[in-house]
Amino acid sequence: MDVDVGIVAQRDNERAQELAASLVDALEGTGASAVVDEATGGAIAATAVPVAAMAGRDLVVSIGGDGTLLFVAREVGPTPILGINLGEVGFLNAVAPADALEVVTALVTELEETGAVEGRELARLQATGVDEKWTLEPALNEVVVHGPRRGHGGGATVEITVDGQRYTESHADGVLVATPTGSTAYNLSEGGPLLHPSAETLVVTQMAATDSMPPLVVEPDTELTLTVSGTDTAYAISDGRNRQRLEPPATVSVSLADESVTLVGPQANFFDGLDKLE
Repeated sequence: MDVDVGIVAQRDNERAQELAASLVDALEGTGASAVVDEATGGAIAATAVPVAAMAGRDLVVSIGGDGTLLFVAREVGPTPILGINLGEVGFLNAVAPADALEVVTALVTELEETGAVEGRELARLQATGVDEKWTLEPALNEVVVHGPRRGHGGGATVEITVDGQRYTESHADGVLVATPTGSTAYNLSEGGPLLHPSAETLVVTQMAATDSMPPLVVEPDTELTLTVSGTDTAYAISDGRNRQRLEPPATVSVSLADESVTLVGPQANFFDGLDKLE
């Protein structure tokens, strides 16, 4: 089969752009079709398309840190992604730059011969309005509901219900629901537990709550709702980027998204990544 590959390099990173150029040359040498994101296309000689236009390709290569891969995942959904790590920790990016050409060309060869590559499915979260009909873009890390701002005087009262039963209610900076992937990010900084990547669970963590309860680990099909009150304005936020303004009292439902993210190629060592956390 003919293989179509998209390449996304971390913005304004010359090292990432140089690697993208090398990958384009190598892939074109194998007969595969390769395009890069528009920002990279302005820096190297390669066909460029919007990242969202790479959805549906056989493979998308993300060159950068975990933040770059999160961006790529938002744009291309279930399209298989390979992460090349230029960051510090790299929970999602397992491939070192020195190994990138070998790994990418091997995956392309496998696609040409078999039409598919094995990958690991990463769950994503969907936040939707219960009182008002809106839906945020799926979150690979976490969904957060908080008051008008973080810190002193900026919190709100948030009630958490689990399968229709009240778990807790407290004034807090906010509440977050994280996937195993996101357990090492915002959740960890708020005192939430680490979840092993293979765990089929979610974690609900309060943020600086006045009357706090321990973080709660639940099954992924659990019905979770977060009801915010006691403030004029609040927000629901997906992966720190996509935001919905709320007019309290307002209830947000958090559930698994229909489409997961597929990571292909070598997988990162979770415990090695933990050693790099500050």
